[in-house]
Amino acid sequence: MTIDADVIVVGLGVGGEFVAGRLADAGLEVVGIESALVGGECPYWGCVPSKMIIRAANTLAEARRAGKLAGHATVEPDWSIVARRIREEATDDWDDTVAVERFTGKGGRFVRGRATVTGNRTAVVGGQEFRASRGLVLATGTQPAAPPVDGLAGIPYWTNHETLEATEAPASLTIAGGGAVGVELAQAFARFGTAVTIVEAADRLLPAEEPEAGELIGKVLRREGIRVLTRTQLRRVSHDGRDFTVHLDGTGAVHSQHLLVATGRRADLKALGVAAAGIDDTQPFIAVDNHLLVADGVWSVGDVTGAGAFTHVAMYQARIAASDILGQAHEPASYRALPRVTFTDPEVGAVGLTEAQARSRSVTVQTAVSSIPSSSRGWIHGPGNDGFIKLIADAGAGMLIGATSAGPAGGEVLGALAVAVHARVPVAVLSQMIYAYPTFHRAIEDAITQLSLRRPDRITVRAIVVRGVLPVWACFPSLQSVCAVFRMPVRGSGQPDDLG
Repeated sequence: MTIDADVIVVGLGVGGEFVAGRLADAGLEVVGIESALVGGECPYWGCVPSKMIIRAANTLAEARRAGKLAGHATVEPDWSIVARRIREEATDDWDDTVAVERFTGKGGRFVRGRATVTGNRTAVVGGQEFRASRGLVLATGTQPAAPPVDGLAGIPYWTNHETLEATEAPASLTIAGGGAVGVELAQAFARFGTAVTIVEAADRLLPAEEPEAGELIGKVLRREGIRVLTRTQLRRVSHDGRDFTVHLDGTGAVHSQHLLVATGRRADLKALGVAAAGIDDTQPFIAVDNHLLVADGVWSVGDVTGAGAFTHVAMYQARIAASDILGQAHEPASYRALPRVTFTDPEVGAVGLTEAQARSRSVTVQTAVSSIPSSSRGWIHGPGNDGFIKLIADAGAGMLIGATSAGPAGGEVLGALAVAVHARVPVAVLSQMIYAYPTFHRAIEDAITQLSLRRPDRITVRAIVVRGVLPVWACFPSLQSVCAVFRMPVRGSGQPDDLG
């Protein structure tokens, strides 16, 4: 017998759970279907547990910096502490009872199982058909994608699941993939004492971000003892029951206790049966419009849309889709100011376009870069102060269209840049802001000044009057000129000159 509802939501990850809950709160009859855990990857095998590991690893790193800042400290890494936090505090030992009850408490009907789409408003789970009067929401996410490497199939390599469920740090780990997941976990495990090798096919780590970001993270990881291999392909993998052997092109073989494959994720549209709803199942993702509509009576949100594999994208889309289904007014989806953060140390935050993406479009591109170590806060911070601010501007429009914030608080500093890109704040307005001193975000002002002066290729000396006082060096133009050309400090000490 067919079960009728107003809306069927297939997949209750962060996006699907939000849509289902919002519609149930609005009084609709909602069926929510999930084959794994309600809440999806983020709370169980993604954002939350990984950041717990990173928080712990960063604490170890800071303790090891004490000798250069505050005295002497000895730390003994203990993976069991963070493993217990993940198990007990973050995941309830990978039990989604609380999340299921949160949905059913709103009046939703929960179904555990794998759904197959059979039409624009119908789906089947374990032989039971469900039919929606208003529509179907597809929010099934993605799964780890393994590269076609000889020997990889059938051996017990790790994905993000096994990695974040680990009860102890391995003695050695090879990571295939130098994107955000790969570099975050490489650094974290290395700080817990694991011997790590990271292998990336591109010419740098974080290939989707600015070249400066990948080069910076590569330098930091190598400095921390991680073996970083770029421009390197996996050719063959084997497992002898205890250790992995990864054969690489041109660099021989790497042996390790575990192998983490972090080379991307994919959506299995054929298995979902989307063709029955008139959706092309040969594509890597489900194409949506700016209302998250796919076809008549079908919406889609989250990673499966290909708009960005981020929890904040799924939530953003979910709000729009729910409003659209309810017939409520809403702004159309726009990803022009999409923020993302890689939680390495230093963090790498970015928003909008990279320089390469901007130059591929019909805009006049202007860039500016400022150094975090050369800023007052970076100089004060000392050990661990690696980073930079890079701005991408549309010179014709006089607005930022992209930015990268790398540094000890790169993800937090990104907030100001995300607002500027999203709200199309003119560079002229940004140049008139007061930037608190001494903060990491003040490095934004240095880069903005370069854009304002149309001198993006050099750092300019600009501080003439500080709080109404004329510094001595300002009286000597020749000294100013020499300092500007050679980028020398002009305050008579090692302190950065960013007071102006």
